[in-house]
Amino acid sequence: MSRTLASRALLCALPFALVACATPVQPTENPSSASTILVPDETSPPKPPSQPVVSNAQPLSVAVPEFIRTTSAKYDVDAAYITSVMAKAQMREGIIAAMSRPAEAKPWKDYRPIFISQQRITAGKAFLAKHRAALHKVEAQYGVPAEIIVAIIGVETSYGGNTGSYPVVDALYTLAFAYPRTNEPGRIERENNREQFFRDELAQLFAMGKENGFDVTTLKGSYAGAMGWGQFMPSSYRDYAVDGNGDGKVDLFNNLDDVFASVANYFVKKGGWKRGEPIVSRAVRAKGAAAFEPEGLEPRYTLEQLAARGYKPQTPIAGAGNATLLNLDGVNGPEYWLGYQNFYAITRYNISKHYAMAVYQLSEAIAGRENPLAAVPASGRPGA
Repeated sequence: MSRTLASRALLCALPFALVACATPVQPTENPSSASTILVPDETSPPKPPSQPVVSNAQPLSVAVPEFIRTTSAKYDVDAAYITSVMAKAQMREGIIAAMSRPAEAKPWKDYRPIFISQQRITAGKAFLAKHRAALHKVEAQYGVPAEIIVAIIGVETSYGGNTGSYPVVDALYTLAFAYPRTNEPGRIERENNREQFFRDELAQLFAMGKENGFDVTTLKGSYAGAMGWGQFMPSSYRDYAVDGNGDGKVDLFNNLDDVFASVANYFVKKGGWKRGEPIVSRAVRAKGAAAFEPEGLEPRYTLEQLAARGYKPQTPIAGAGNATLLNLDGVNGPEYWLGYQNFYAITRYNISKHYAMAVYQLSEAIAGRENPLAAVPASGRPGA
């Protein structure tokens, strides 16, 4: 370990002093507006654990050397190189603040306008027109509609206009060793898991750099460490990024053929996208039907089971399989939707029903099938 890192670690004796001890830097840039992959939906209150869970936060003097040792062994990356990169990594308070207030925590009526705007729709239509041939080639191969791929890129990076300004090493270092903690009993387990998730992503960043010939210290991304036009985390880059143009390289920063193919491949391999099947449909709630809020986002229910609970499609849906009920707090009141397997596939990109619905509605507008800027009726009210 370098003298700089060792000196810094000795100063950090307490787990909750990480931000103050690890070269704090007040960022001059704003957090990326890109919606980052795998930021969980925070709209549900935490549930108390069945057994008490203890925070596993460690001081840097313990956590960092262990990380260097395990990452080097697991991914065969030179320990001295990892140490040199970690010695220069900076804790960024702006990242912690941004992670503490994800957009997904907003109600749908406030979240929706962030991504559904005339500017984003117009830009999406132009982007689709410009890259139509390449996108349709990918659609034919993977079965993921071109407008869905475009909408993902539009939501994530405004069609490549904002791929993130944070050093990826700093973003992952901050969240790996100073993930924001409330220490509330119902959140401790999740906070432990999220910190471990980002620690693993930081380790996989070093593996990704080795495999692709990247200098990881030069990579920029979102406040959560997502990168490129499609905002892939390091593990997703390694698992799902593909060479879209056959040049022998996988470049999600500069090569749109790779970007389009990789987004589609992610949907199919990670999300289980089903070619030609529906994504989501409006639902109506029968008068007197009891409130129903399914756990998770998996399409676990047949349409008959949902109808028995008082929820059915507003119009018949061809090719629909199982679904789940989606309750949204719309600007005109409650909205009810049925999410099918392909809606679930979108949530694998970002675990949020709000995110997936924004992507879907933006894609419909880009394809010219719907005007989501028009007033949305509260079709889900009882008796509607």
